[in-house]
Amino acid sequence: MPDSPEPQRKTLEEREQMSDLERLRHSTAHVLATAIAKLWPDAQFAAGPPVENGFYYDVDLSHRITPDDFPKIEEEMTRIVKENQVFEKVEVSRAEAFELAQKGRLAALGDREVPSRFKVDLLNDIPEGEAISLYKNGDFWDLCAGPHVPRTGNCKAFKVMSVASAFYKGDAANPQLQRVYGTAFKNKTELEEHLVRLEEAKQRDHRKIGKELDLFHIDEAVGQGLILWKPKGSVVRLELQKFISEHLERQGYSQVFTPHIGKLGLYRTSGHFPYYAESQFPPVVERESLKALAEEGCGCGELSNRLESGEIDGFLLKPMNCPHHIKIFQSNHHSYRDLPVRLAEFGTVYRWEQSGELGGMTRVRGFTQDDAHLFCTEEQVRDEIIGCLELVKIVLGTLGMNDYRVRVGLRDPDSSKYVGDPEKWDRAEAALREAAATLGTAFTEEPGEAAFYGPKIDFVVKDVIGREWQLGTVQVDYNLPERFGLEYIGPDNAPHRPVMIHRAPFGSMERFVGVLIEHFAGKFPTWLSPEQVRVLPISEKFDAAAREVVDTLRAEGVRVTIDDSSDKVGAKIRLAQLERIPYMLIIGAKEQELNQVSVRHRERGDEGAVAVGEFRDKVVAEIRSRSL
Repeated sequence: MPDSPEPQRKTLEEREQMSDLERLRHSTAHVLATAIAKLWPDAQFAAGPPVENGFYYDVDLSHRITPDDFPKIEEEMTRIVKENQVFEKVEVSRAEAFELAQKGRLAALGDREVPSRFKVDLLNDIPEGEAISLYKNGDFWDLCAGPHVPRTGNCKAFKVMSVASAFYKGDAANPQLQRVYGTAFKNKTELEEHLVRLEEAKQRDHRKIGKELDLFHIDEAVGQGLILWKPKGSVVRLELQKFISEHLERQGYSQVFTPHIGKLGLYRTSGHFPYYAESQFPPVVERESLKALAEEGCGCGELSNRLESGEIDGFLLKPMNCPHHIKIFQSNHHSYRDLPVRLAEFGTVYRWEQSGELGGMTRVRGFTQDDAHLFCTEEQVRDEIIGCLELVKIVLGTLGMNDYRVRVGLRDPDSSKYVGDPEKWDRAEAALREAAATLGTAFTEEPGEAAFYGPKIDFVVKDVIGREWQLGTVQVDYNLPERFGLEYIGPDNAPHRPVMIHRAPFGSMERFVGVLIEHFAGKFPTWLSPEQVRVLPISEKFDAAAREVVDTLRAEGVRVTIDDSSDKVGAKIRLAQLERIPYMLIIGAKEQELNQVSVRHRERGDEGAVAVGEFRDKVVAEIRSRSL
């Protein structure tokens, strides 16, 4: 189980809204802590929340927990479950809670010689006036607002999954703790199904398959989270770009190219700096300015303050493509007759992700978006959104990813993070609802899921083993046109403000390809496969005939190679199967004489002998139709 981001402290009302499964997992986290406290009484516990697919508990412990310890932890947990201990809630005063913490009684089986130091700190986080409660199960008392299931006997279907390091409260300045992960379900059947899915996911892991198929590489000398696309992986990426570019041309997009860096002032205007400073690479200061600042004795903190205030300028690795596209739009005068203007780019952007949150291709620091920005009149918004949604549906349908849900992200009326005119927000949200209704599939409205500058529609796709991925997205933006003062001349000969739409059907190319690798388990459809056909002569006597077949297929654009090694044909077939080549063509004496090939498919097996021209026509039609 990967590191989970540090959850924000929930209010008592939010806690009461826990689902039944979250309540069960939160309770099982207490069973886990009880077992660890029994085995290692010096354990100091921090927080133990439910998270996606399970729960964890952070613990400071002199003993280093390893997977070898999991069986005895689970054995102790099983004993606690069999005892069917009651989860008893007890409200205490702040003074009583601090007294118990000082005695070491919180998150422990009894009084200790040292305080429950993390619980002391967590008590300080509880707002004045908020009720403070303990939950007791057996001799284990813990500071907790709940809620819980009635008894430990409800927590029968559990498993300890992994252990990782995590800084207390997610802050590198704090102590590093051991984060013990587990999962729990309402019954053993659901747990077993989950474990089977996890094993399947392990076998499909894009990092494992990517290495086996030689698709991409991450090198420490280049940097964590920075993907090196190898030749075979580049084929997959380029085929996807070619595929979507055909539809961009059909829909009237213009493709553009923009630099990887821009001046800080550009991102101050857009609001990306310093609004998202923590998730961006540090600014780059011009050499002459840096030299002058050094001569002044300007320290790092002062430099940061001056950059943030705008007193000095610099450059930023672009975190978004939109400001660059805005400047392209703004470089010309526009009439209402010119709109919509649709600008598209496979643009690389850079975000600063914490090293513990990086993961293969799905969580990176540099990634390429199939990005586009549409500038239109307010009357055109609905139809333009429908066009964007059509594009996402074509992408997902072509790749066989038809199991998805649609999420309309709206602003949270109680939050102050959103910028812009509330009336324009209302109109944008109404346009998204109308467009989503044309999809012919159910959609949910989720307050609080909007971007800070406008509402959005996300496609949340379920892959073949049931995992969900947020992929295509469409966002409406009234804010950036206002910030940059964008204009077009309307039919009344007066200037008007355009509306901007952001859309990215793939999202990040890195993340999308990582998801595809796992979705197909590396067995890409023929049109996407880096190598589509491999020709296998059974001995060197048939190499010449095999090369003629290669030339015939290559002339039609088929990605084909020959295995003319001295290995036996059975070994050649096994190697091609391991490399997940869609088609293997075997050539021996009979095939050479009749100008045929014996066709073997990676899934369907032996398909018999056919004429070379017949196979050529078949595979070319399959590739051009982008069949699955």
